[in-house]
Amino acid sequence: MQQRNWAEIATGALILLVAAAFLIFAVGQSGRSLSTNGGMTLTARFDRIDGLAPGADVRIGGVKVGTVVEQRLDPKTYLAVLRLSLQPGIDLPTDSSAEITSESLLGGKYVALVPGGAADMLQDGGAITITQSSVSLEALLGRFIFSVTQMNSGNSSQQGESEGAPAASAPR
Repeated sequence: MQQRNWAEIATGALILLVAAAFLIFAVGQSGRSLSTNGGMTLTARFDRIDGLAPGADVRIGGVKVGTVVEQRLDPKTYLAVLRLSLQPGIDLPTDSSAEITSESLLGGKYVALVPGGAADMLQDGGAITITQSSVSLEALLGRFIFSVTQMNSGNSSQQGESEGAPAASAPR
């Protein structure tokens, strides 16, 4: 009986070690990190961040240079505040901008940084003040459908007027 308990404990410990090894491997292959990278941390405020989650990429020119660490709502301005962690060695001018962009129509979202041309650089803990919020695909589609409907109803009313009007006689 005593020997069976030790065998069960050893088997459980082995399973936990294998699970931990798989977790470490998965985190290493995903490009994510369990610790801070020693780089710069910046904040940016947006009207909307639809579909953007902590852990999302931060990219410059399509190259991943950091991650979104935190998102929260500013209770005074009702703006979404993102905290971004950038890799060491990334220097951004103070007039750089940030925009939330979609990877594809069905893909996730990421923060795209566009470096500015100022001589002064953002410091650790600084803020990116020029931002462009997420564009809602549903809202764009709704506007398109509304405009097509309006255009069609305008065309049908014009056709009704021209059909009901008397025909002009040709000059003699």
